[in-house]
Amino acid sequence: MKTAVAVGIGLFIAFIGLKNAGVIVSSPATFVTLGHIMTKPVLLSLGGLLVTAALLARGYRSAIITGIILVTLFSILLKVSSPPTGLFQMPDVRSTFLQLDIKGALRLGVFDVIFVFLFVDLFDTIGSLMGLGRQAGYLDAEGRMPRVNRALFADAIATIAGSLLGTSTVVTYIESSTGVSEGGRTGLTAVVVGLLFLMAVFFSPIAGAIPPIATAPALIIVGALMISAVADIKWNDITEAIPAFLTIIAMPLTFSIANGLAIGFIFYPILKIMTGRSREVRPLVYVLAVLFILRYVYLAGG
Repeated sequence: MKTAVAVGIGLFIAFIGLKNAGVIVSSPATFVTLGHIMTKPVLLSLGGLLVTAALLARGYRSAIITGIILVTLFSILLKVSSPPTGLFQMPDVRSTFLQLDIKGALRLGVFDVIFVFLFVDLFDTIGSLMGLGRQAGYLDAEGRMPRVNRALFADAIATIAGSLLGTSTVVTYIESSTGVSEGGRTGLTAVVVGLLFLMAVFFSPIAGAIPPIATAPALIIVGALMISAVADIKWNDITEAIPAFLTIIAMPLTFSIANGLAIGFIFYPILKIMTGRSREVRPLVYVLAVLFILRYVYLAGG
């Protein structure tokens, strides 16, 4: 299941990359379909994908950032995206800082808010941490991440701080896999990236000039690298294969890591019980399965 989470996240971010590149678009008949390939944005993104992949194959560590810069420059030259409106801009946080709607939250129901945040934030974070941890080589022989409680604590603090600043929920983002693929596997990497993001607040015109088609190749490539873990799944064991497959396929199709986790962790213990192999399942997995089932019952009732 832990391997399936990593593979599902890889497929998910590749799906996001293809969507941002315009290679796949929505369709009322088939949900998704092939986009207009012979347009400048799509061709630029696909060209960036080829260049980035070629640089990676040749061993260039800066392949991903080089691809992003090249696509950004060409998109500006070809007038696909707009150039920066300036270099420096002072941030204005007055409209969002501490603008909490406590009364609105109370009208929705405190329990409802807590319940939604528990499952969406916590399980998205757990899924991302396991997938990224596997990619970075942090999981031990039993598939556990050492000191994961510290990572979850840091994520919780970031969630609270983000809400006070008025941002969308701050969680462990799957796009971090791009940094991991470039060699960023330590806490120092996170600190440097955080400082660079802080600087980017003051240089928002430059950061805002990078179009989604420029970052799409990076997501597609990292997704492809993460999917290679699919070979480690025991496909000859149906009780392992079906939950793993559902976890993998549900993440991109429902656009949610938490949903992929939920479906997989519900099917996994049930299949083990039905085949007389309940002892292979750890008690915590049964607890998670019950919680996920209660989640869907609760959401259906709401």
